Amino acid sequence: MQQSFKSIVITGASGSIGQALALDYAAPGIALALSGRDARRLEAVATACRAKGAIVDAGLIDVVDRTALGEWLVKFDDAHPVDLVIANAGISIDKDNSSLDDFSIVRKTLDVNMGGVLNTVEPLVGRMMARKAGQIAVVSSLAGFVGLPYAASYNASKAAVRVWGESIRYVLKKSGVGVSVICPGFVESPLTADAPFRTPFLMPPEQASKIIRQGLARNKARIAFPIPIKAAVWLGTFLPGDWTARLLGA
Repeated sequence: MQQSFKSIVITGASGSIGQALALDYAAPGIALALSGRDARRLEAVATACRAKGAIVDAGLIDVVDRTALGEWLVKFDDAHPVDLVIANAGISIDKDNSSLDDFSIVRKTLDVNMGGVLNTVEPLVGRMMARKAGQIAVVSSLAGFVGLPYAASYNASKAAVRVWGESIRYVLKKSGVGVSVICPGFVESPLTADAPFRTPFLMPPEQASKIIRQGLARNKARIAFPIPIKAAVWLGTFLPGDWTARLLGA
């Protein structure tokens, strides 16, 4: 059964996937709560969504700020009971040596990528359970399946998001709340533009948005793409650890 959504929260809405999702969901009768840290880009997204007829509450909020984020989300939910939460905000700031010389980068990555997901879901999940309706989407990555070279803290944070999301799906199903874990490969963004490694099968954010929205409408447990990288990662998880390490040059 296909689901439709009327009140949607998207964190990281000033980034490529978040922006594409916001623009694609924007329409008359839709209420959007969009958060981000880039004021100029966030306002541009909000303006474009309003032009398409959506009601938009744009919050210039860091997902690490648990109190500010929680207050903003609760206020939006009071006015527009949320039926879709997309915890999308994330960073990748590791250096080539995976920041082993600066663990503050490791901790910041985990705080944003995992802590930010918790800060986004926590204020709303109880309300959605009480309403016995809604969908929660957490954005992981195909990098969260195998210990790839570079960006160790990013990979670890996305692995944590994936396992947490897949685990709470079982719990929330009893309350009528769906959970989807989104696992993209490489999507065009400033992060992939500056990546110090190859980014095969690079996908435009508009295409990623289409795949994600189709998966969320069907309450898919895992929305992973593109297929070639998904298949390679799947194979890597089945190989003995030493084989995978050798293939990755470790």
